[in-house]
Order: sequence, then C-alpha cells, then structure tokens
Amino acid sequence: MAQIQTTPETAPDARTGPRPSAADAVVRALRGNMRQYGMLVALALIVLLFQIWTDGILLQPLNITNLIQQNGYILILAIGMMIVIIAGHIDLSVGSLAAFVGAAAAVMMVKHHLPWPVALVAALLIGAAAGAWQGFWIAHLGIPSFIVTLAGMLLFRGGTQILLQGQSVAPFPKGFQNISSGFLPEVGPHTNYHNLTLLLGLAVLAVAVLQELRGRRRATSYGLEPLPTGLFLAKLGAIAAAVVTFTLLLASYHGAPVVLLILGALLVGFGYLMRNSILGRHTYAIGGNEAAAKLSGVKSKRVVFLAFVNMGVLAALAGLVFAARLNAGTPQAGINFELEAIAAAFIGGASASGGVGTVLGAIIGGLVLGVLNNGMSLVGIGTDYQQVIKGLVLLAAVGFDVYNKRKAGS
Repeated sequence: MAQIQTTPETAPDARTGPRPSAADAVVRALRGNMRQYGMLVALALIVLLFQIWTDGILLQPLNITNLIQQNGYILILAIGMMIVIIAGHIDLSVGSLAAFVGAAAAVMMVKHHLPWPVALVAALLIGAAAGAWQGFWIAHLGIPSFIVTLAGMLLFRGGTQILLQGQSVAPFPKGFQNISSGFLPEVGPHTNYHNLTLLLGLAVLAVAVLQELRGRRRATSYGLEPLPTGLFLAKLGAIAAAVVTFTLLLASYHGAPVVLLILGALLVGFGYLMRNSILGRHTYAIGGNEAAAKLSGVKSKRVVFLAFVNMGVLAALAGLVFAARLNAGTPQAGINFELEAIAAAFIGGASASGGVGTVLGAIIGGLVLGVLNNGMSLVGIGTDYQQVIKGLVLLAAVGFDVYNKRKAGS
C-alpha cells in the first residue's frame, strides 16, 4: 500500500488538521486585517506622495507641528463621533456646540474676568449638559438622532450669535492659549533635541511594543491564529520606525505640543474603554444589533445617553482648543466641523450601520483629511478642488466598507 508523503508545511496536526503553508498564513492574516490596516497604509502612501510633491516640506518639523495644532480639534471631535456612530447614531450638532462653548468661555474670561481654569471646567460642564439634553430626547423618547442633533445644530448656532452679539470676543489669558499653541517645557541639559519629547517618545515606543506582544500572547491563549512571525516582526519594525521618526521631528523643533498630549490621553483612555470595559462592549453590541443586545440584558438607553454626554464633552473640548488657537470667541467658529468629524470617522473604518470602528481608526481618518488639506495647500491646489478630492476619498472609504461586508456575506 503506497504511503502518502508529507512535508513540514502540510503535515497534518492531530488537533487542527492539515497545517497551512507560511504563504497561506500570510495571505489570511493580510485579508483578516485589511480593514484595520488598509487606511493606515493609505495614510502612509498619502504622506509619501505629498512629501515628494512638496520637495520635502510636508515632513519638516515646523509643518508637522502646524499639522497637529491645526487638526487637533477635528481629531478630538472624531473620537467622540466614532463612538456615537458605533452606537448606531449620528451627531450633526458638534460644530455648533463647539462654537457655543468657545463663545461661552470667551464671555466668562473676557467680560466677566473668570480665571481660565474655572472657565474651562464650566465650559466642559456646559458641553456635558448639552450632550445630556440631546441624549435624553434620543435615548429615552426615541426621537431619531438625525432630527434631534439637527435641531441642536440650529439651537447652538443661534445661541452663539446671541452670546457674542455678532462680534468676536478677545483676547484670552496666555495660560488658556497654551491649550492649543503651547509645548512641553524645556528641561535638562541643552542639546539639539527637546529632552522631554525624546523621553516621551521612548515611553510610547516601549508601551506600543509591550501592547503588541501582550496582544499576540492573548490571541494565542484564546486559540486564535496570530500573525505569522515574519509579519509580526515587520509590524513591530514599522511601529518603531514611525514612532522614532515622529519623535525626532518634534524634538528637533519646540517639542511635543500640548494638544498632542491631550490627544494622546484621549486615545489611550477611550481606546481602553472601548476595548476592555463593559460599557464599550455594550456600545458595540447596540450598534451591531440593538434588539439582540436588549434581549441580552444591555441597557441600551443608558449606553446611548452616555455616548451623547461624552460627545458633548468632547465637542466642548474641541471648541476650547479651537478658540485658544484663534485667541478669540467668534460667531463663525465651528462651521463644517461636524462634516469633518463624520468624514474622519467613516474614513477611519466606521460602518454606516453601526457596531464597527475603533478610536485609533478615527485618529487615522482625521489624519488622512488633515494631511490631504495640508499637502494640497502646500502644492497650491485650490479649495474648490480640495473639496472634490476629499469627497471622493470619503466615497471610496465607505465603498470599501460596503465591499468588505458583501464579500464577507458571500
């Protein structure tokens, strides 16, 4: 009787059957992570394109700093919008709410001479109250979020005009301005690099590598197939190269901007919340299938209400960052902020039907828009064509999401 010859790559495993080849494992890993890494690869390609097109200006330390400070408020909004969309809703009022909170802070600091830390806390509470107001109508009365937040957009825009009486209110204290335009202080010996930023970059790199190793061990312990070793090492190398390059660019100028620290704290905090907490899992469950989530004991009204309260606080924070950058509360603040935040969430991997998306994806989507805006301005593309290109990018991102769903369904 003839014997069947086997190779190490195809030798049967007593528990799992035939062992796949290394090439098959790599292909499956790439397909399984296409949604997660596809837009990250697209961001890298966009950066490379504009770096070449602008003769190296895009990645100059000064431009990188400007890019962070110019887009900080949109990235803050994108985080909150991603969570709302994951829960299966939408918020059209965030731009107007950001303008209203910025106007309220301006009135408190300039006209009523409140200390800026007190005004900042009061402004965040206003944002939380506004989010709770809208969340009540949506979660407890069942009115569609599109209608409630559209009404909120008109309400807060009118409130901004009333507060400011059609005029800008300025200037702000220096401490408040530093929220958007400040940097980490200089410490230690004088070098060609910002010492605190270098230490911060090393800490971020160490945490990122440990997180990847922990995730790989967890996947193995749960019986899931981890990334092939070669692909995993390539991923670690790419993370290290990106963190080191970004750190050196910032450290060679004035160091890490304060708004970057705010974004980093939000990314870590909300990333952990959505991945590891009960509230985060319930948010995904409601967006995926609200009826099934209710039958499983999920308190959907509470989760949706909290999602809008959180959105209100983040809209307030974005409004404060924008006002600090302008050094004024202005009636024209916040226009189209909601569209930028929604676009960033969808480009970053959110699903129009809810239940899908990550906080990191929102940041990546916002950076795609920010790099496009900055790069196109540097090469002299007009604002009319910029709008066309951003619209096509958004359409392509949503189309990619629909294609992935249909392919998975088939």
